[in-house]
Amino acid sequence: MNRLKRDDVTLAFQEVGSGALPILLVHGWACDHSFLEPQIAFFGRAHRSVAVDLRGHGMSEAPEQNYTMAGFADDLAWLCAQINLERPVVIGHSMGGNVALELAARYPELPTAIALIDSVILPSQAFIEALQPLAKALKGLHYLSALEQASSLLFLPTDSAERKSQLLASAAKTPQHVIASAFPNHVTEYDATAAIKACCVPIAYIGAAAPMGDVNRFRKICPNLITGQTIGSGHLSPLEVPDQINPMLERFVEVYAARGGNRPSASPKDDIEVDFR
Repeated sequence: MNRLKRDDVTLAFQEVGSGALPILLVHGWACDHSFLEPQIAFFGRAHRSVAVDLRGHGMSEAPEQNYTMAGFADDLAWLCAQINLERPVVIGHSMGGNVALELAARYPELPTAIALIDSVILPSQAFIEALQPLAKALKGLHYLSALEQASSLLFLPTDSAERKSQLLASAAKTPQHVIASAFPNHVTEYDATAAIKACCVPIAYIGAAAPMGDVNRFRKICPNLITGQTIGSGHLSPLEVPDQINPMLERFVEVYAARGGNRPSASPKDDIEVDFR
């Protein structure tokens, strides 16, 4: 892992591969770059690919502070400038997708395109209310038990038990103050509407079997949203079904990002929406 200091906070990242049209990979809440290992290996064959450990996660330092999507996005913009990662396609899983969206909104000239994998985007009020007890429990003494109970929402019965163990092990290593802050800031208290409206690059959303985001509401704000959905996978689809995720991402990169990063038109012939339902 490579490390850089930003305002006395160490930010860690892995870099592999070379080539034009770089890729920036952003993991989800209470995870680290290893949750995107299949994508690092896949894109590293033909692209310069950088996978980060967000502040507070993995090998990056975790100062006592509020962990917001805007703050994570600022870190990524700074990192890209430091390592000369120009116009990357930003791929974010779960909370990483929220961060990618904020990055595109706050730094419109930075990304070429963004892809969100099963991120919580524009959830219903019922969804938010159902998760508010978890947001509260994450601040308490038994936060890991609450997280373990809630994790059943993220997995299908057919998902690998190893994935669930990997997620819980990663959460146990993530400081509680990071978990408790970042969860509401990307789920129960986060409204993506302004960021979506501000984003001027191509956007793809790949949901799991039961998507975390409301694709219909998303498309009302962004009519040219490109969507996909995996078969037979829960929330950790980048690890569970990389054979589905990677080709969709590759096609998105080839068809949209390679065009120069302009948001696609509404022309039917340009729409490569992929829906596996």
